[in-house]
Amino acid sequence: MDAQEIRKRYSDGQRDFSHVNLVQVCLVNAKLIGAELNGAELIGADLSGAELTEAQLNQAKLNQANLTDADLVQACLTHADLSEADLSGASLTHADLSGADLSGAKLGGTDLRQANLNHANLNGADLRCADLSGANLRETNLRNAILDGAYLGGADLTGADTEGATILRAELSQTRMTDGTIYN
Repeated sequence: MDAQEIRKRYSDGQRDFSHVNLVQVCLVNAKLIGAELNGAELIGADLSGAELTEAQLNQAKLNQANLTDADLVQACLTHADLSEADLSGASLTHADLSGADLSGAKLGGTDLRQANLNHANLNGADLRCADLSGANLRETNLRNAILDGAYLGGADLTGADTEGATILRAELSQTRMTDGTIYN
């Protein structure tokens, strides 16, 4: 299946594209609101500017994908592989990324307000200036992550592994840290 066929089927009303092989597909600015892409192979795909609001991407393979400026509000990406993906400027408010692999991902300026990142792997991820206000980062691997300038107000980092992470000029008001400390 190629990009043109996906767009055509979606416009005809199809929403379930689970387990489809779309490796390196170009779906720039695609409108796939509410699409089911569970287990889909989207390795190296270009989904920049795509509208994926409320999309189901559970266990999808999105490693090295380009998701810059994509709209993933309320999307479900549980246990998805987003390693080394570029999500710069993307909107992931209220998204479920629990158990997702975001190791080495670019998340600079990404909107992750109220996102669920419980047990996610963000080892070496670049989260500069990301908005993680109210995010669930419990038991999250943040080893070597860059959180410089990030907004973490009200985030819960209980049990998170922050070894080697840099958190310079970050906003930490009402943030619950790994040791249970709450910043005021």
